[in-house]
Amino acid sequence: MYPGKVNPKKMKQMMKQMGMEMEEIEGVERVVIQTVGGDYIFDEPQVVATRMQGITTYQITGEPRFEEAIPEIPDEDVALVASQTGATDEVARAALIETRGDIAEAILKLSEQ
Repeated sequence: MYPGKVNPKKMKQMMKQMGMEMEEIEGVERVVIQTVGGDYIFDEPQVVATRMQGITTYQITGEPRFEEAIPEIPDEDVALVASQTGATDEVARAALIETRGDIAEAILKLSEQ
């Protein structure tokens, strides 16, 4: 965790003198960062909390995987796409999910088939 050839004890002592405290959070199984486009998921990451001048900062170390968010599709949108294209509700919902909820694009996509 410490760079180069710095003695970890000395590093901790210097940080304490500067008013910094670092603490590794033990037993972390998963960290999820939720965004509009999806979730960044860190499985078994190393998490370190650093406190300095009353502010706590968290550092996450690990390889994230990204899971795209599945848009919430209202039943009214499904019914509209199905009525406009003659598709079943299931096919209309699948087209809306694929087009991330864009009704016009879903109708065009199903009309081309």
